[in-house]
Amino acid sequence: MVVDLDDTLYPQAAYLAGAAAAVGAAATAAGLDGGRVHAALLRELAAGSDTGGTIDRALLAAGVPAAEVPARVPALVAAFTAHAPAVLAPYPGVVAALTALAEVGPVGCLTDGNPVIQAAKVAATGLGPLLGGVVVTDALGGRAARKPAPAGLLELAGRLGVPADRLLVIGDRPGKDVAVAAAVGARAIRVRQGEHAAAPDRPAAWAVTDSFPAAADLALAVLRGTGRRCPAAS
Repeated sequence: MVVDLDDTLYPQAAYLAGAAAAVGAAATAAGLDGGRVHAALLRELAAGSDTGGTIDRALLAAGVPAAEVPARVPALVAAFTAHAPAVLAPYPGVVAALTALAEVGPVGCLTDGNPVIQAAKVAATGLGPLLGGVVVTDALGGRAARKPAPAGLLELAGRLGVPADRLLVIGDRPGKDVAVAAAVGARAIRVRQGEHAAAPDRPAAWAVTDSFPAAADLALAVLRGTGRRCPAAS
């Protein structure tokens, strides 16, 4: 069993809000209008949190001259990366659902992003003890290794001791979580929640649910041998 992290186990918006506030504070300390930078960064993140260059665009939107942006970015990126929230509350029912999955078989987490940031998120959710392994794709080759590239899923399959095509992947993004499962011949359950809840179901998942606990129930049926056929989307 493989689960995604952001917007699958917890609402990523909670992390992004804190990280944006940290960047705003760092901007103020650097002599910029931290409030404007903070507001601009929130808008950029809302438009797409993993597109890259969000801080650069936020600085420009906040009125920082283009010639100054390259010199300003490193300190603000460092503030974003260093943000380590004490707590990130998982979605309701996630702890119980992961516990039930872990009792049946090994559960790993496959996530994209800066390894330092992703490790801080896992720690803040408190879910680490329920995950038999965590693979951060960027640690395998930067952004090029992110889902749907199969390297991370293959690495995690090896750690879990499960053939890649026998895995069941639960995640919120069709173009990443569903697609990476398809790349190795595995099945995926898509959870419609978070930033990408309205994304079209392409590629199509084996099943679609509106919550992680509902996805876990379907996965448990498969792991226990009682859910061989594809259920209707819910």
